[in-house]
Order: sequence, then structure tokens, then C-alpha cells
Amino acid sequence: MTRNIAVVGAGYWGKNLVRNFSQLGVLKTVCDAEPQTRQQILEDYPDVAVADDFRATLNDPDIEGVVIAAPAAQHFHLARAALNAGKHVFVEKPLSLTYNDGDALVRLAAEQGRALFVGHILNYHPAVIQMKAMINEGKIGRLQYIYSRRLSLGKIRREENILWSFAPHDISVVLGIVGEEPVYVDSVGNNFLHARIPDVTMTNLKFPSGIGAHIFVSWLNPFKEQRLVVVGSEGMLVFDDTLSVEEKLVLYPHTINWKDGAPVPVKADSQSIDLSAIWEEPLRAECRAFLSAMETGQPPLTSGEEGLRVLRILEISQHSLEEKEKAADQVKPPVEAPPSPSYFVHPSAVVDDGTSIGEGTKIWHFSHIMNGARIGEKCNIGQNVVVSPEVTVGSGVKIQNNVSVYEGVTLEDDVFCGPSMVFTNVYNPRSPISRMKEVRPTLVRKGASLGANCTVVCGNTVGRYAFVGAGAVVKKDVPDYAMVAGNPAKIKGWMCECGNRIDFHDSKGQCRECGKRYRLSKEKEEGTRRVSPVE
Repeated sequence: MTRNIAVVGAGYWGKNLVRNFSQLGVLKTVCDAEPQTRQQILEDYPDVAVADDFRATLNDPDIEGVVIAAPAAQHFHLARAALNAGKHVFVEKPLSLTYNDGDALVRLAAEQGRALFVGHILNYHPAVIQMKAMINEGKIGRLQYIYSRRLSLGKIRREENILWSFAPHDISVVLGIVGEEPVYVDSVGNNFLHARIPDVTMTNLKFPSGIGAHIFVSWLNPFKEQRLVVVGSEGMLVFDDTLSVEEKLVLYPHTINWKDGAPVPVKADSQSIDLSAIWEEPLRAECRAFLSAMETGQPPLTSGEEGLRVLRILEISQHSLEEKEKAADQVKPPVEAPPSPSYFVHPSAVVDDGTSIGEGTKIWHFSHIMNGARIGEKCNIGQNVVVSPEVTVGSGVKIQNNVSVYEGVTLEDDVFCGPSMVFTNVYNPRSPISRMKEVRPTLVRKGASLGANCTVVCGNTVGRYAFVGAGAVVKKDVPDYAMVAGNPAKIKGWMCECGNRIDFHDSKGQCRECGKRYRLSKEKEEGTRRVSPVE
């Protein structure tokens, strides 16, 4: 049965909806307030009725579905009126500008028994459909990380910021791929063209299964970039919508292997996934999906409920942006501005009073340096790092993401702490019993490297230039230059100051890369082996 569709708004994006519904043979009316737009529609589509009265359009009994492509601020009111008139509704993203309004539309659609469809077009893109199929088939193993970039120069809006304008598509796809609701959402942004409208935002999502996602959007980029990267344990998929059909989706069968307790990237030849056989204009597929939802009564992939899940993320992200703006507004400039610090602190990081931070040090997103901590020069403190009171960190230290350096830990110069590695400071903790007076000190000597996800149990020393493999558990002192791995960590070899293996023949050793010479000796009293450089 032929479906009669009215498109409300035929401007920047609405004209594409007009074209597709016309080509599908279901377009009856185009409603737009601009005389020039109506005149253009009359010239391009002589068989289509043109109107400027939205209420009159809704009163037409022949119209069964209304497609809303008006500015986002009008979505709720137009969609509500259309549903109350008994019409099926296709509303462009976002569903509305608040979660409560979106929820009201979902409830109203259910009461009226009408389809509520949200224009999250990427879900109907052949590349995204193929990508989801490959993920479900296990082509890239276990999902780990998703990264999206949607950048261009314009179209710059004032009724909504870049988050609400660009990010809904990517949030929708990420939620669809992961299949979970995030447990953590945070956004940071910058306003350049208007004091209160972000032009660039980065949204960080974390999911219960451990999957992470970042969504970067901007309308101040010199060129168009629409790229989605999905990383799994057995490979990676890259969707680049600016490339040809034959190149839009590429599989990179790269993996990370483990050798001697350390992660080693293994690269393989990329494989382009030719979409020619299944190619259909995404907007055409989206329009057909709306017609199918009207016909069958089955909830579409981008239903009102799906749009509501996206709205929840947008609203949390918006609140995060506003809280950071509010905090910035509350910072009153002193009468006499102090000299700029000689170190860098990201706006989302917190540095307590009473800390000491050396020149050239950088402290990144969401990290917290607590009162009494001392950090040397030219350190790099990654994202989500905590440095507790009375902790001493030497110069040239790198602390990667998600590391907590607790009281009792001392890091000498040039120490490397890998992502998510763990320090402890109490040997037998109990939640209801305070044992901070029983803190056991941990010392990490100059130049030592602690691999990702390793654990250093308190009360031990990691020697100079030692190397602790990823995932290892250190339960006793590690000698200078030793490479340890496993649980418990055991000596697997010896490492040069330059970070490469030392080859030993009897007691004499030499670095296989830089050529530095070493001596291996055995302590008579302790019965342990020691390595020292030969000067």
C-alpha cells in the first residue's frame, strides 16, 4: 500500500530527505516556512504539494507519516504535534534537546500506537552494517576500544553546540556496537567562536565489560574527516566515510603478542572490504526503514527508545561540559596575577595546594596530585593518575594512564610506570580497620620500568634499570638490571640501561643493541645474582 509522507523542513538536510522519499514514490507534501525553499521545491518536484502551514499539513487525512528536518530546538514540539495528530514520525537527530522531552515523545508514540523513528543514519550505512556483522562473527576477537572522529569546517550552528550537532550519530553507533550502557561518561570542550557554545568536544565512555570509547567532534577542522576505528584482540576495523565504496571499510589483522612478559605489536597486511555488492545510499536505506516500521509496526533499529539512550549520553556529556565551565567561572583572577607555572596541568586535572611540581612536568586529563606530593622536573603524568600525599616522584618519570601512586611509594629519576600497573602500601588491608600506620615503603630505583598491569606488593624494592614484565606480581626485591615476569615474578634475564637484553657468556655480558658491557656476580652470603656495569 502506498504511504503518503510529508517532509517538514526542506533546507540544508531536509532537501535530501525530500529527494529520497520522492524517489521512493511516497512523498505527498513538503512544508517549509521559507518562500524561496517552497519555490525551489515546486520547480524540482511539480507533482508534490507545497505548504507553509504545519497544522494544515497535519490535518490532511491522506498523510500517514511526518518527517521532521527542522532545527533541533523545534523537534520536540513538532514531533509531539504530529504524534497527537495520529501520524508516524521520523525526526532527525537529536530526538529532542532534553531527556525528559524525549521520554515524553516515546511514551506518546506508545500511547498512539505510532512509529517514532530517529535519524541516526550511520546505523543504515552498509559499512557500519558490515562492520557489525564482522564483529559478531569474531573477525577481530574481543572488543577493546572504539575511537570516532567527526570533523569538518562548518556547518556552524548557534541553536545547538558541536556535541549535539555532530556526536549523536557516533554515540548511536558506539552503543549499537558495544551493546551496553556506559558506566562512565565525561566530556571536555573548548569554546572559540562563542563564549558559551563549544566548537570542539571530546567525550569519554567506559562500559561494564571494560570496553572504552572516545568521540571527538569539531566544526573547526580544515578538512572533512569521518572515521570510526574499532580495536579488538585479534584485529582492527577502520571505517572512513570520506573514501570510495571499495575503500570505506578496511580490516587490519594486527595483533599484540606477548614475548618475555612484554607486549609486542604484530602487524599484518590490511584488507579492504569491498561494499559494492551491498551498497545503497545510507539515507535511502534509512527512509525505507521508516516506511517498513510504518507498515509492519515493528520497532525500527533507531527507535524512540534508541534515541532516548543517545539523549541520556548527550545530556550527561552536556552537564559535564557545563560543570567545567562553571568551575572556570568561579576562579577569580587575583589582584596581581602570579607568574605562569613552569609546568602544564590539563583543565580537567586537580592539583591540591601544598604540592611541589618541577619545571617542564605535564599532568594530563582527570589526574589528581594531592597535598604534600613532590614531583620532579620533566615528568609526564598520564590520564586518571592519582599521586597521594607524601609521595616523592623524581625527575624524568613517566606515569601512564590509570595508575595510583600511594603513600609510602618513592619513584626515583627516570622511572616508567606502565598503564594500569598497581602499587600497594598495606600488606593485610581490611576495610573497617585503619592500618595507615602500618604502611610498608616501596622504592623504585632510577631508570626502572614497570610494565602494564603489573603489581608491586608493598615493602619491596625494584632495582636500578630493572624491568618488570606486563602483568607480573612482584613479591620480593628485584635486583638492579633484572628482567622479571610471572606470578610470582622471577628473573628471566637482564636488561641494559637502554632497555634491551644483555647477552651473558659466563660472567661477562654485553647489550645486544648499544654494546654496553656488564658483569654478572653471585653474592656469597645471599646466594643471589647481581649485575653491574663495567666502567
